[in-house]
Amino acid sequence: MIDSLIPVRMLNELVYCPRLFYYEYVEKEFTENQDTLDGHFVHRRVDQEERERQHVGETEVWTYKSLYLSAPRLHLIAKIDIVEEAGGEAVPVEYKRGEAPKIPGDAWDSDKVQVCAQGLVLRENGYRCTHGEIYYATSRRRVMVKITDELVKKTLAVIDEALALAHSNTLPPPLVDSPKCPRCSLVGICLPDETNLLVLHSSANDDVEVRRMFPAKSDALPVYVQEQGTNVGRSGDNLILSSPSGKKERLRLIDVSQLCLFGNVHLTPSALRLLVENGIPICYFTYGGWFYAITLGHPHKNVELRVAQYKSADDSAKALRLASKFVEGKIQNMRTMLRRNHPNAVVYALRRLSGIARLSEIATNMESLLGYEGTATEIYFSNFQGMLKGLIRDVFHFSERNRRPPLDRVNALLSFVYALLVKDCFSSIISVGLDPYLGFLHRPRYGRPALALDLMEEFRPIIGDSVVISLINNRELDGNDFAQHGKAIALNQKGRRKVIEAYHRRLDTLVTHHLFGYKLSYARVLEVQARLLCRALIGEIPEYIPFVTR
Repeated sequence: MIDSLIPVRMLNELVYCPRLFYYEYVEKEFTENQDTLDGHFVHRRVDQEERERQHVGETEVWTYKSLYLSAPRLHLIAKIDIVEEAGGEAVPVEYKRGEAPKIPGDAWDSDKVQVCAQGLVLRENGYRCTHGEIYYATSRRRVMVKITDELVKKTLAVIDEALALAHSNTLPPPLVDSPKCPRCSLVGICLPDETNLLVLHSSANDDVEVRRMFPAKSDALPVYVQEQGTNVGRSGDNLILSSPSGKKERLRLIDVSQLCLFGNVHLTPSALRLLVENGIPICYFTYGGWFYAITLGHPHKNVELRVAQYKSADDSAKALRLASKFVEGKIQNMRTMLRRNHPNAVVYALRRLSGIARLSEIATNMESLLGYEGTATEIYFSNFQGMLKGLIRDVFHFSERNRRPPLDRVNALLSFVYALLVKDCFSSIISVGLDPYLGFLHRPRYGRPALALDLMEEFRPIIGDSVVISLINNRELDGNDFAQHGKAIALNQKGRRKVIEAYHRRLDTLVTHHLFGYKLSYARVLEVQARLLCRALIGEIPEYIPFVTR
């Protein structure tokens, strides 16, 4: 439900970019970047509510900082940085971190509208207001903005546009090749160039440049706590890990993307609150490595996206089309893994996988699609042993895929890595606002994160299987990294640590996105693909395109 009063600062965003307004106001999306953090720093002096009085000659001047006012007739609410009031005349002063336009005495259009709206709010509250001022911190200059009839007319039109857009439930199209995009904090959510490419071309085109306008890697990393009896506490904005042996480790919150707890690890209430308030998921695993729960703050507020997801899942044709894309991506990536890693090239298997991938794309019902997926997986795993180096096959022998429980070391590795991967797909799905439990390929079942498993399919071979093959062929593991319980085989704590390190090396690896042509880490690819799935569900792009490597 949209608020009845629109914050005046949102009018600035609307003039700057309607899509940005929709994300921030309607979908409540916001992320920080260097510009927004600089903006907080610039505002630090005016963010505390204060009131002071001084005399300029015989005139009494009141200065109000961080003043909240509402104007119900205009459908506006404003937090004004500074209001200078004397004799019933009020002047709003807005602080901006950037530079003023090069033309002396001029201001940016979006800032003019914002200050004019502040003036109109002051007028509705009984003040006279004929002008406002904008302080541009980088230029160290105040610019006066006269509230003319022409500017008022323009501002009222922007208010009407904001109200209409807020209730339209239609995401505006992205800007085209705009210089505004690289500086926007939401560019990694908006994906303007990527969306335009898929809308106009539906595939990569040498004549179209797609700018990568967000970091290829994230500086924050998951933290895994395996030692039983460890206590995770809080000190300020830091996490404190205290092991039973007395060892303590301090972690800065800004360096943590997830907290993953294995078995009997205690998390204090204050640390829990710190993590959820900052949007950092807490992932819970059994001691043996089975991912079973996740703790987050309030779920994503984009209800319209989830409605689109539910409608698509209820539409058998749409659900089949999406499911076929997940299967097609998985089969193509399985073929790539065999082609890259099998010394004998397995020509027959490669040809069959190519044919099955084409059949899966045109499957006419879910039963046929699942049959294609099962056949392709059987072909792939029947050749999996050939991707392992001959000298270590006695230690890591693989004949077939088995699980619950794994009966050999290779299957134990695959199961554990897949648990890590589904955790990251689950986190990506939640972060973009989708319901992780309602899938298209994997049908709903109580407690099963079906959509996370859907997204995971195309990444099983190129992330999960790649980690397992690299660990074995590079001799990073041996028999001492496993434990046997009856017929079941599982990694021990030392082995899990090695696998986790290798898994995150893989997630940190840069890869060229086959659609957009720029490089980013596999961890970022998971997020990008989740956002492309959102675009397909709301109909902004023609269809979901899985990530494949060559």
